[in-house]
Amino acid sequence: MSKKNKSIRHEDPQKEREAMFYEKPLPSRELILKVMADQGVPLSISKLNQLLEITDDESEAFSKRIRAMERQGQIMRNRKDDFCISEKLNLIPGRIQGHPDGFGFLIPDQGGDDIFLSSREMMQVLHNDRVMVQTIGQDRKGRPEGKVIEILERKNETLVGRVIQGQGVTIVAAEDKRINQDFLIPYHLDMGAKPGQIVVIEITAQPSFKSRPMGKVIQILGNYADSGMEIEIALRKHQLPYNFSEETIRIAESFSKKVSEKDFKGRIDLRDLPLITIDGETARDFDDAV
Repeated sequence: MSKKNKSIRHEDPQKEREAMFYEKPLPSRELILKVMADQGVPLSISKLNQLLEITDDESEAFSKRIRAMERQGQIMRNRKDDFCISEKLNLIPGRIQGHPDGFGFLIPDQGGDDIFLSSREMMQVLHNDRVMVQTIGQDRKGRPEGKVIEILERKNETLVGRVIQGQGVTIVAAEDKRINQDFLIPYHLDMGAKPGQIVVIEITAQPSFKSRPMGKVIQILGNYADSGMEIEIALRKHQLPYNFSEETIRIAESFSKKVSEKDFKGRIDLRDLPLITIDGETARDFDDAV
């Protein structure tokens, strides 16, 4: 190994930062990108290990760092399984924003103009997926237009939707209209859901140019007109937490259901008086206009 390669990790511009977070500092992302740029050709993981003097003990952690850089769009893997710098290929990482009419946009990680994606390009992705896009010109409105080159991360594992009756298969349409594609559900995986019912599905196959997305029903929420259904849909549509943790439940169950003597201290007991409140019957605390 040459003298230059022996000292390359000592030249890491972020060596001190890495030492603050790791007992055995790895080459920083900045150094990895510099080495790749200096080489000027796609590099295999073994070649990167060699150039950056990665020991056997460091190999697993270094591979995780490379995969993280790939997920975040800093580098990408070509068909030969070698790594390239995304910027050198004019590839732009970002998040998909769907539109009810079928087309979509890439919201670039680094900011700048959104990139228009045609309905055809959107066939292989879903709203919120992270992808790499290459610009291919402008659309009819003069907006930058792109082509999806690589899917970095699938962001949708479950979704809430409405059951539609299909021919030989159940179809679920997402309640989030930014997800324009319908999901195919085999009959034996639909839990007996009826047309018009609101269900939660687990996505079992992501969309592609050749096939539609598929899933299985994991929960039937009820009919669309049921009381409180808007809340049930909103919680799942926006991925808001709606279940208490086991620890929270345990703490709640530890409280006595009876009022103890110490609870009366500094308070007046008005439980024998008739009280009126505008709080609903299912409210947990009665404090509005008592």
